[in-house]
Amino acid sequence: MTSELIIDAQPKEVTIALLEDQRLVEFQKESQDSKYLVGNIFAGKVKKIMPALNACFVDVGHEREAFLHYQDLGKYFLSLEKYTKQVVSDRRKLAPMAKAANQPTLEKVGSIQNVLELGQEVMVQITKEPINTKGPRLTGELSFAGRYIVLIPFDDKVNVSSKIKSKEERTRLKQLIQSIKPRNFGVIVRTVAEGKRAAELNNEMSLLAKSWDDCISKIQKATSLPVLAHEETGRTVSMLRDLFNPSYESIHVNDKEVFNEVKRYVNLIAPERESIVKLYKGNVPIFDNFGVTKQIKSGLGRTVSFKHGAYLIIEHTEALHVVDVNSGNRNRGLNSQEENAFTVNMEAADELARQLRLRDMGGIIVVDFIDMDSTEHNQKLYEHMTQIMRSDRARHNILPLSKFGLMQITRQRVRPAMDMHVEEVCPTCFGKGVVKPSILFTDTLEQKIDYLVNNLGQKKIKLYVNPYVEAYITKGLISIYRKWQMTYGLGVKLYASQDLGFLQYKFINPQGEEIDMTEEEETR
Repeated sequence: MTSELIIDAQPKEVTIALLEDQRLVEFQKESQDSKYLVGNIFAGKVKKIMPALNACFVDVGHEREAFLHYQDLGKYFLSLEKYTKQVVSDRRKLAPMAKAANQPTLEKVGSIQNVLELGQEVMVQITKEPINTKGPRLTGELSFAGRYIVLIPFDDKVNVSSKIKSKEERTRLKQLIQSIKPRNFGVIVRTVAEGKRAAELNNEMSLLAKSWDDCISKIQKATSLPVLAHEETGRTVSMLRDLFNPSYESIHVNDKEVFNEVKRYVNLIAPERESIVKLYKGNVPIFDNFGVTKQIKSGLGRTVSFKHGAYLIIEHTEALHVVDVNSGNRNRGLNSQEENAFTVNMEAADELARQLRLRDMGGIIVVDFIDMDSTEHNQKLYEHMTQIMRSDRARHNILPLSKFGLMQITRQRVRPAMDMHVEEVCPTCFGKGVVKPSILFTDTLEQKIDYLVNNLGQKKIKLYVNPYVEAYITKGLISIYRKWQMTYGLGVKLYASQDLGFLQYKFINPQGEEIDMTEEEETR
């Protein structure tokens, strides 16, 4: 299996698509003015204590107060709390971590009222993004994640990923990490560390230890709370850190700044693979060029078709996600109804596993498969679903089919599920049922080009239209497009974009910014 990462960086948002064997399997979109919160470490203040929930709310600077449960404080919370107080009490000199005194571990069962009080300063890390009306979820057990290892202050233990099966390799890694890790730090060795040399692991250990020093130094110098002490890497680099593997053939980026950021990171973790990072310079939108746009529109709607006419219907609610499997107009041939239902369900399971990753669906997922009478078929479907979900990085649990043919899945929810509306609204009537004559569309475009060139002085502009419209405008020896260039200059460039509806258009200036040419009547 080969993988490609396609990164579309626009002025207002960055979108990342992961392709496996040319199929879209992960899709993330982040606004340029928003922050990726998971992994960020804050020094905040306790604002409310809720004895009934055995939890508290902490002000970390978000619009909603963050939630911290007693069981999320972590075993070493008392040690962290004492060290933080020691650091803040002396702003001239940073207390060495190696000499920090360990406190008794926190009891598994206890009351948050006995540990925290109103107004108390706490050092916490975000584990879950704000979702709907809920604020961020916090933990008191801090960690600094790298590609090969995870560094945990005050833990002092070394744990090796259970996915590393070789006893000799597990022993080697454990002994190696024990010899290089700083005192008062614990380490989790990740699966990708298997076979890595001591120098590579030591370099990452040093980087993560420096991140801790920088983090605690910011808290020491802070004059008011809350304060962001450690900021997790951006969505692009974060995905790379978790997903990067030797099967990556290429990473395509259409923005120079993001390209340099990604290249620096790949050079840091895998210098020999630096050449796979490529700057895309084509004029066709990057997602159109790599076939991502079409897969988004076909795979992220309410109805998702898969093999032989069968399809899924996916609905999102506040409490759970519901998936209905339908055979559609599938040609049943000579197979029995039972065999046909089994085949459709097995294919639906493959598509469902992809959709869970693609939309990042979390919480409770209920799947209504086509009813099957055979107990053997029900068991095979359950085993197949369990098998194909093993490649999903999110923690999940799958229950066998109930007597009603329902499968229940729980999947780790870190951020809101991706729910895109791929249906196109008429750009002229905005769904009112009346459109302007399409024969006048090219005249409208020419009027706007004339205004841009002769009134606004925009000599170089890019016009993006639907591929069907582009084909019409460029047809013939003396095409409409050629006439435009003869009239308004060769600086007028025309491109097709699959992301645009039939009568939609977009003007882009030389700086890559969209020029708003929508008429007032069109938006009213």
